[in-house]
Amino acid sequence: MLTLHQDDVLLDCRAADWRDALDQAAASLAEAGRATPEYRHGLHEREAQSSTYLGNAIAIPHGTPESRDQVLATGVRVLQFPEGIEWHDGNRVHVLVTIAAQSDEHLDILRALTHVLDREGVAAQLAEARSRAEIIAQLAKAPIVARVDIDTLCLGFPAKDRFELALAGAARLRQAGCVTGDFVAAIVEQEPVALGQGLWLASSSCGVTTPALSLATPEAAFVGPKGPVNGVFCLAGQGEAHLGLIDRLATLLDAGDGEALADADAATVLARLAGESARAETARARVLNAHGLHARPAKQLVHIARSQGLPIKVRLLEGSAETVSAASLTKVIGLGARRGQTLVFSAEGAGAGEALKALVDAMGDGLGEKVAAFDERRDVETAPAAPTPLEPLPADTPHMAVPAAPGLAIAPVFVMRAPRFDYPERARDLDAERGGDGVAQKARLERALREATEQLEALIRQAKGGEVAQILSIHEEMLDDPELREAAHEGIDEGLSAEAAWWRGIDTAARAQEMLADRLLAERAADLRDVGRRVLGILCGIELPTPPDEPYILVVDDVGPSDVARLDTAKVRGLLTVRGGATSHSAILARALGIAAVVGAGERIMTLENGSDLILDGERGRVIPSPSKERRERAELRLKEHQARERQAYAERFEPGQTRDGHRVEVAANLGNTAHAADAVEQGAEGVGLLRTEFVFMAHAEAPDLDTQIAEYREAIEALDGRPLVARTLDVGGDKPLPYWPLPQEDNPFLGLRGIRLALTRPEILETQLRALLVAAGDKPLRIMLPMVKDIAEFRAARAIVERLQEEIQAPDVQLGVMIEIPSSALLAPSLAEEVDFFSIGTNDLTQYTLAIDRGHAELSAQSDGLHPAVLRLIQMTVEAAHAKGKWVGVCGELASDPQAVPVLVGLGVDELSVSLRQVPMVKARLRELTLDEARRHAEIALAQATSDAVREALEAL
Repeated sequence: MLTLHQDDVLLDCRAADWRDALDQAAASLAEAGRATPEYRHGLHEREAQSSTYLGNAIAIPHGTPESRDQVLATGVRVLQFPEGIEWHDGNRVHVLVTIAAQSDEHLDILRALTHVLDREGVAAQLAEARSRAEIIAQLAKAPIVARVDIDTLCLGFPAKDRFELALAGAARLRQAGCVTGDFVAAIVEQEPVALGQGLWLASSSCGVTTPALSLATPEAAFVGPKGPVNGVFCLAGQGEAHLGLIDRLATLLDAGDGEALADADAATVLARLAGESARAETARARVLNAHGLHARPAKQLVHIARSQGLPIKVRLLEGSAETVSAASLTKVIGLGARRGQTLVFSAEGAGAGEALKALVDAMGDGLGEKVAAFDERRDVETAPAAPTPLEPLPADTPHMAVPAAPGLAIAPVFVMRAPRFDYPERARDLDAERGGDGVAQKARLERALREATEQLEALIRQAKGGEVAQILSIHEEMLDDPELREAAHEGIDEGLSAEAAWWRGIDTAARAQEMLADRLLAERAADLRDVGRRVLGILCGIELPTPPDEPYILVVDDVGPSDVARLDTAKVRGLLTVRGGATSHSAILARALGIAAVVGAGERIMTLENGSDLILDGERGRVIPSPSKERRERAELRLKEHQARERQAYAERFEPGQTRDGHRVEVAANLGNTAHAADAVEQGAEGVGLLRTEFVFMAHAEAPDLDTQIAEYREAIEALDGRPLVARTLDVGGDKPLPYWPLPQEDNPFLGLRGIRLALTRPEILETQLRALLVAAGDKPLRIMLPMVKDIAEFRAARAIVERLQEEIQAPDVQLGVMIEIPSSALLAPSLAEEVDFFSIGTNDLTQYTLAIDRGHAELSAQSDGLHPAVLRLIQMTVEAAHAKGKWVGVCGELASDPQAVPVLVGLGVDELSVSLRQVPMVKARLRELTLDEARRHAEIALAQATSDAVREALEAL
């Protein structure tokens, strides 16, 4: 897609008349290397044929078909004339959008410009603009377009009540990419509203990415407890963008066409939703113009429509069900009709047939242009009804996404596109092929399941334990799920092929999981699809593309755990994905394997060319495609320095954590399970600053008993050999539910029952865990930490249990502290410090709650930066309150291992940094580079800034 860049805009131009303005426009195209100087003749010839004035003080001069030989490269130049030019048709022009086009690449810009014409005041804003950015912002600003098309319809659904139809409509919107699982969950919770004529409506604005309307109709209309049911509309609302959809519903109901939708086909439904009544006459005409319905033929069409003496509507058959007035030039151009697509005209009243025939005949004649008949075979490649191509990422320009695994990678990219699985939907010749009972298809499926299991077992052996093996083991268990097998067998019994039946079962199960109202489980649905694709690939005989032999950065839509497990870490320098969040399994595994990763980068990364260079920064969540020589050299120097520091840091990993002038800062490790405690010691950790004990609870089908927990905790305590252990009590709820601890549906589970507030609702479970920790520790150093504490009352409730248990089992005193994850606990740190033994700041959640940004949000997570001055001030308040009472403070969030943040945290007075295993040596090395005075200066500078970007820029300048 062609877009405008600041270099394409020329400000403050002056012209004697419109001819002089055209000459200047032609010269600007020549200077930019877009056209030869002779192209000016094409611009003048086009104006001689018809004015290119578009509206709102904008003209779009472009050449004739004969002048295309003078076009060197498709491009656009925008010239601003603040004083205005009197155009030859009597209109006043302030902006020329001058186009040099070799084909129809410029049509996207023209369609975008039609949106400008409907906005009041644009002419003055374009004339008064003082920067190129202002001009581009006005020209590129397009409204959000609501969807209702064949992909949002769900007709003939086998439902027994209106609730099922509402859910089917919501699911169809999710399949179309218009909504997330949050929308589906919201629809599940509500009762459809009666609209009359057997139609019902369910709506929500929760989880809407694109406003849209779905209609789900039953196989046969029926009468429910509250009246007849001909169909249920499902509306995804967003701002005011969906109001047009509501108007269309009102039009349909006013026309009394609701009952007819029950057994209507998709074309009829879209026609009615477009505002075409059953009484209207319609006619269709194919667009034959080589470059579609651009400005000149559109003007001809509008002129003919206006001369008919009755209102005529038009819509694009292949697009959204939205009719526009055929008498409006901006609306007709805005349809974006390309060669080969079909326009549907409609009109009512006397003379409608003749009026429509006049338009159809004019379309066939080419609307003033020479046209050729449409040949399906010849034109299929030139006029597809396909999505607009993605705009490539600009070269040598940083692109921000979600940081998932730290590290810096510089390498060519390998773009792995998902394989296309071609298979028959239904098994043909059932009697001949499989004896009429699906035996052959079921046998094929069983063979594929066995082969997939063998593949996973081989990968598990190759992984040699750890998180990779654990997650792949979950995949292996999924293959043994009897419900998946049963669902596939049911599909085969219905006549589906083994492939179609298997994928239907996988897709249904994954969608059901995605409907759950928490992000973590929604991301885990990707595991189901990963398993499903493995089996589907075996059934279809498809293998994944072979990566290159040299080092590379893997670019992929999304990557499943088994894909990560297959990665050759000797070759894969980095991982970049379209989808995913920081909590997805692929991100977890990338961190475990030490692969730098950036996720949630958006569809545009799939436009990267194989073999093109990329710089990937997993700490900042930043990628730079095709870097300049200078930028690449700087990055390579930085990478070499980093690798040298890593080698030296590892050699000195057992040195104590302290600054260059001897100020002690304990460096501990964050652990997700006790199995890695020995690894923490080997990496130089001076203790464990965060043991996430929920792993014990998630690994069992019911709450683990006392002996089970004692054994788990004792493993870590013994491996630490006298080093302190900070164990966080059970932290579930929110994004981490337990199957045996059902929770009520919550609109926002992150602000609901989770952490200590959830644990206190089941004190017997909390008491068993605390008892197990005290028994396992014996006389070894143990620190118990309570998560998500908002104030002193919650701490006191838990402390009462600990003190009672200590007295009961004669356990020695242990330190009892709280995590500072909620702004209220930081603000109340002085009162908490009176009674707690320590604070540990969980910067991940503290940042999320302080900035009101979900750290897994695909668009906003890059802004969820713990170096934001608001977060730093809360940390400062916490440290000052703790030190005033002689208590220590640790940081156990991702910020503790951020190279830029370490000096700031030390300067704020933090006593302990708890980081991932692999980061322990590097954090110690970073401490040795500082003095305490230097660290305090970093903290002062950071606190003086207004934004996190400003903080990082100021720190980089030091």
